[in-house]
Amino acid sequence: MVWGRVKAFFDNDFEESAAPSVHFENVGVRYGMGPEVLRDLTFSIEPNSFQFLTGPSGAGKTTLLRLILLSVKPTRGLISLFGEDVSRISKDDLTDLRRRMGVVFQDFRLLDHLTTYENVALPLRVQGKEEASYRNEVVELLRWVGLGDRMHMLPPVLSGGEKQRAAIARALIVRPDLLLADEPTGNVDPSLARRLLRLFIELNRLGTSVVIATHDFGLMDQLNVRRLVLGDGQLHIDE
Repeated sequence: MVWGRVKAFFDNDFEESAAPSVHFENVGVRYGMGPEVLRDLTFSIEPNSFQFLTGPSGAGKTTLLRLILLSVKPTRGLISLFGEDVSRISKDDLTDLRRRMGVVFQDFRLLDHLTTYENVALPLRVQGKEEASYRNEVVELLRWVGLGDRMHMLPPVLSGGEKQRAAIARALIVRPDLLLADEPTGNVDPSLARRLLRLFIELNRLGTSVVIATHDFGLMDQLNVRRLVLGDGQLHIDE
């Protein structure tokens, strides 16, 4: 029953777009005066698409996600988000683009002085929404990810897996057009990993483009979707 209500919550408000959610053209990035850590990246992430981002440790998966999130600037090349060249738009428009994305970080980035419920609801509060308009949805989503009895707890008393699930719920609560997830199942057991994957699949089915960075081949083998493979600073695509 909880899944049905969560599913109904997601099943609206998505906008269709002909432009790619993400487009990179000859993008390269370096830190300081060193060599480029990523180079000649040319690819697109289409609306409503699902892909895994993989590669060995240190290949640059997190850097690529940060480029999409606009927290790292490219050394060269063009990045477009939802059809907008990010180098040519105002700061306010960049903020609007970021709000169309949901992000799950490896280090969770929960605020320790806020409860689990408050952390998950925070993006909606920042948007100026009244609690009465979202309380039920936040509660249902927390129950679905197995945190129904932990919603009033502070992050310091949560386990690593519980923090991971809270971070995932926070990313999903805004019903993003694009979801970026960095090792989202790395701190949970295989059963819960499958459950969370089901949530990502459903979100994708309802209109969100999904990019999951992972080393978990068992997780990737559950879906026959495109793989973006990083190695030696370059990107290869396995359709």
